[in-house]
Amino acid sequence: MRAWIGAPDGPVLRTVPVPEPAPDEALVRVEAFSVNRGELNLFRRRAEGWRPGQDLAGVVVRAAADGSGPAAGTRVVAMNDFGGWARYTAVPVDRMAVLPDSVGFAESATLGVAGLTALRALRRGGPLDGRRVLITGASGGVGSFAVQLAAARGARVTALTGTRRELDLKELGAEQVIGSLADAEGEFDVILESVGGEVLQSALKMLSPLGHFVLLGTSSGRTATLSISSFVPHARQTLHPFWVFGSGEPVGEDLAELVGLIEQGLLHPVLGAVDGWERLPEVMAALRERRIHGKAALLVDGEV
Repeated sequence: MRAWIGAPDGPVLRTVPVPEPAPDEALVRVEAFSVNRGELNLFRRRAEGWRPGQDLAGVVVRAAADGSGPAAGTRVVAMNDFGGWARYTAVPVDRMAVLPDSVGFAESATLGVAGLTALRALRRGGPLDGRRVLITGASGGVGSFAVQLAAARGARVTALTGTRRELDLKELGAEQVIGSLADAEGEFDVILESVGGEVLQSALKMLSPLGHFVLLGTSSGRTATLSISSFVPHARQTLHPFWVFGSGEPVGEDLAELVGLIEQGLLHPVLGAVDGWERLPEVMAALRERRIHGKAALLVDGEV
């Protein structure tokens, strides 16, 4: 089979053996996978020959040997640790969810890292009905999921986005869309912050006395200095440094929850680009240059 392999300058397409699954893994024929912005910088840090690819959707071609998980022929969505940018990949059964015929491969392939990050980060804030939620970096993959998930749970969402205002965040459920925190009004019960630098410091000042502040990343590349005095006079605020891979929540169950929300019409993955998998380098360049809002999905066509 063919698969994308890691090299210092980026992925290269090569012919490799079909993986042999462990007893608790299913062999999946990948129909679509997505690219996360965090994956763009891994190639110079990993040893040459590693197998990239976390988020994918496809069809089980060989069920797990231990009898667990879905049967052969079942459509699934999954989040793997690696190896998803390939024709076939082995996936632990507890890291996949059954995909109904009504949900497409391309849209479901976006649910892994970004969808689970948004879902789990919002959980840190507790019940959201009627509460004010601020989401920074709202035009990105995580942000566009978070806006929808918060709105679906009854939150009053303010979405901060930069120059990419073409994504209609109000259609996704935002009550207010702003280009600067100077335009935000009042305090917020929950803040999901992914920009860093001055945005982080300014957003923290807008947190309510019992609010939850969830740190997701630093897309701006700028650092912020925080100390105990940053939380005065609201000493009962809660700061949540969040990393999706260390959250400890069940991947398969959370993917199933997201799929269920798509079925109900409450979640619509924003696909900023859908292309053939051989155009992966071009799509990665567009993501790096921030020419894609939402998520990018690659379709794996034919037996290759």
